[in-house]
Amino acid sequence: MLDFSVTLIITIFNIIFLCVILRLILWKPVTKFMAERAKRVQDSIDKSEEDKAQAQALLAQYKDQLKTVETEANAIILRARKQAEAEAEKIIAQGRASVEELTLNARKQLEVEQKAAMDAFRQEAATLVVDAAGRLIGREIKSIDNQHYAALLLSETDKD
Repeated sequence: MLDFSVTLIITIFNIIFLCVILRLILWKPVTKFMAERAKRVQDSIDKSEEDKAQAQALLAQYKDQLKTVETEANAIILRARKQAEAEAEKIIAQGRASVEELTLNARKQLEVEQKAAMDAFRQEAATLVVDAAGRLIGREIKSIDNQHYAALLLSETDKD
């Protein structure tokens, strides 16, 4: 059977004493160390989650900025195209106006030259008519008067 000797009581007492001593000496520092470690791990997790949230917020902000920049870029491109088209239309209109002006000037110059040629032709025709009439009549006709009558005659024939 069981023998309850003094050694058993001393052993139980030693075990209880050791447990109390170890609890006082080791339990508090170990639990404190474990609590601090758990707190550091939890702080790291919280910091990581906070950093992740900040990163997601920055990502959303950058995406919004990118969309804004794309919209602005498209608006700038659209404005540039409209300005280029307007400038092209302006240049084309200036070219057309220049061509019309050149054509008008050329027509005016042609009319002036044609009128000068007709005047010269009339002058020569009047001189020839006066000379021919003078030869037919056999005497010299005063050229100034007759040239005037010949020019009138030629101008009447031009009107018909």
